[in-house]
Formats: sequence, structure tokens, C-alpha cells
Amino acid sequence: MTTSKGGASLKLVLTVLFLGVLMGALDIAIVGPALPALRGWFEVDDRAGAWIFTIYVFMNLLGAPLMSKLSDRYGRRPAYMLAVGLFALGSAVAAAAPSFLVLLVGRALQGIGAGGIFPVASAVVGDSFPPERKGFALGMIGAVFGLAFIIGPILGALLLTISWHWIFLVNLPVAIVVVVLGWNVLPATGASKPLPFDVLGMITLALLLGGLTVGASNLDAKNLLASLATPLVWPFLLMAVAATPAFWWAEGCAADPLIRRTLISTRQLGLANGLSIGAGLGEGVIVFLPSLAVVAYGVSVSTASYMTLPVVLAMAVGSPLAGRMLDKVGPRLVIIVGTLLLTAGLLLLGLLGAQLWAFYAASTLIGLGLASLLGAPIRYIMLNDAPPEDRTAAQGAVTVFTGVGQLLSGALVGAVAASGGGGVSGYTLAYLVSGVACFLLLFLAIGLRSRTADEVPVARATAATH
Repeated sequence: MTTSKGGASLKLVLTVLFLGVLMGALDIAIVGPALPALRGWFEVDDRAGAWIFTIYVFMNLLGAPLMSKLSDRYGRRPAYMLAVGLFALGSAVAAAAPSFLVLLVGRALQGIGAGGIFPVASAVVGDSFPPERKGFALGMIGAVFGLAFIIGPILGALLLTISWHWIFLVNLPVAIVVVVLGWNVLPATGASKPLPFDVLGMITLALLLGGLTVGASNLDAKNLLASLATPLVWPFLLMAVAATPAFWWAEGCAADPLIRRTLISTRQLGLANGLSIGAGLGEGVIVFLPSLAVVAYGVSVSTASYMTLPVVLAMAVGSPLAGRMLDKVGPRLVIIVGTLLLTAGLLLLGLLGAQLWAFYAASTLIGLGLASLLGAPIRYIMLNDAPPEDRTAAQGAVTVFTGVGQLLSGALVGAVAASGGGGVSGYTLAYLVSGVACFLLLFLAIGLRSRTADEVPVARATAATH
């Protein structure tokens, strides 16, 4: 049986990582159906209720680089245990919340913990798995998100029949299993002599991400220009703009930067981060598929949600497949193919979205395309090109840039749909514009470095074992 550098079975290591990521991914899919129940229980309106997601998104984006840096400084095992522990603590706080404010505190703890789970898990793959198996392992972990969105809504609906508290309590036994197993099998790699923590970088990044999250979340896609002038939008977006150069300056001055400049400025990693933003934009457009189905085919909202199942299934199947291809042909070709599939799906919706067969075909193409962009392929590049001491920080950067793309996509797609008059014509125009924008990602993918000479023996070894 293949073992990691620490002697543990690689299958057991992958199981621990899989369970932890599944726990975090399920939360997104489970909490969505519970929002009406949560708003009713705590007697808050829709605007206040939106903070149940907004606070989670913000802390998730902030938690990714923070937990990633702690992983690089103090080791993968304690960082992963901390991330899972914070998520579990947040789940317990949310379940026992006597007030809406305490619920938000629980959601914040969940977000910061979940932000670290996937980046640290990806770094563990880089530390523990041989080169010819890294893509496969990353693909299996990436497939968790497709699986979560298949079973999450069903599980959430079942738990709601008991009480909304159980959508949070269900995380606790999973977290206990992950902590117990993880403490025994995960590697404890990390810097032996950590340098002073980058406090200024943390503050400026919090201002940047906080401003972007609050500002983008309060944009009105149907009346974009007018909403820009509202007090919950323009001050926060301005704060994000002002904090960006401040963060860049802080990272240049820090002894141990939160996100080292070279993880952004070097060509290969810079292109990967650009592709992460594009992948986030592509993922964000999925949100509008049910709206298109309602106006185009006259179905109910609940039926429209089930009609997005081809996207989820394609992602669940495509992620491990993309991971296997990474080990054989490298990330550049996989990302190029994924970009072409995503572009084809978006353009098909833009041109023929009013026809049902085109909706399902395009949904499948979009799912396969996203499977070849989100998760494994870009993270594979980060594992290979980032230095070991910044391996998890690089994974955290992917999470941040993907999240930025997701935040921007809702406002942009919604604004285009509204400018096109809404209805079928508005949404198809939005997908047409999105397809053109996605096509531009192809130039970033082509710019990626081809397989290096030292990767060729790995590919040959992989081919020999399959």
C-alpha cells in the first residue's frame, strides 16, 4: 500500500482530506434552503438575512490566506485541525444562537475555518503524494463540490423537517472524525523558525476583501448605476480600491508576507491567478441558470433548480477525470480544453438558450469546462511552481482570486441581463457576453508554460501504470 512521507496510507490521508472538504462544501448547499426558516426564526428581513451569506463569504475569503500562511509557518496538520475546529465551533455557535447577532458570529467562525480547509488540503497533496498521483488526488478533492451540490439540498430539506438547528449540528460528528483521524495521519510540515507575522498585510487585505464583499453584495444588478451611489456600495468599493495598493506595498515590506508578491507577479503564477478570476466569473453565471429556465420554459422555481443538475453532475464527473489528465498531459492542455468547453456552453446558451435541448447541452458543457478550471488544474500549477515554504499561501491565493470573480459575476451578468430588457432576450444576451469574455481566458491559458522536461518522466510513469 502506498504511504505518505510520514508513513500513513495515502488512501487514509485522502479520506481525511475528502471528509474535511466535503463538510465545508456541504454547508454552502445546505444553508441555502434554510434561509427562509432562519429569517423567520430570528424575525429579520431579507436585507439583514443576506448577511448570513455575506459574513460567511467575507470570512471565507479572509480565512483562506490567513489559514494558508499559518499552515506554511506552523505545519499542515495543526493548520488543518485548526480550520476544521473553527468550522465545528462556528457550527455549534450557530446551532445554539439565541440571537441573530450570535448566529452571524457562528457563520463568521464557519467561514474562516472553511476558508482554510481546501487550501491546506491541496498543500497536503503536494507534500504527501508522488508527482504522478497529485493530479488524481486534487481531482478527487475537487469532485467533492459537485457531490455536495447534489446531496446538499436533499440533506438540507430532510434536516429542516426536524429543525433548522440540525443543518449546523450535522457538522459536529464529521468534524470529530476528521480531527481524530487527521491528527494521526496528516504531515506536520512547516517552517522551523517562523518570522514575524504580517499584521499590516492582514489588515489591508481585510479592508480590500471586506470592501469588495459588502460593496458587490449590495449592488442592484437591475439598476447598476443607481446602486453604485448608495451608501452600502460606493464607500466600500472605494475602500477596496484604496486598500489594493496599500496591500501590495505591505507585502513588499513584510519579512514573511501573507501572499508573497512572486505568487502574483511571476508569469506562470500570475496567469494562473488570472484564470482563477475567470473561473470564478464562470462559476457565478450558474446562479442565473434557474432564472433563464423560468422565463424561457415557464417552469416553477423549484423545477428550474433541478434543471441545473447537469452542471453539477458534469462537474462531479469531470473533476476526477481532469485530475487524471493532469498527471498525463499537464495543466496547460487541460485548462485550454476546459476554457473551450466553458466558452462553447456559454455561447450556446447565448445563441440558442430559448430551446430546451440547448439548455441541457450547454449546462453539461459548462459543468465540464468548470471542472477543468476550478479546483485541480490551477491548484496543480500552484503546487508545482510555488516554493514549498509558500505552497499553502499559493493555494489560498487561488481561493481569494476565485472568490473575487464570483463576487463580480453576479453584478455583471445581472446588469447585462437587465440592460437587454430582462426575460429570455436579456439572459441570453448576458450569456453571450459571458461567452465572449470567457473566450478571452483562452489567451491566458495559451500563455501558460508547456510541460517542463522534468515532468515528462512523470507522464511516462503514469502512462505505464494505467
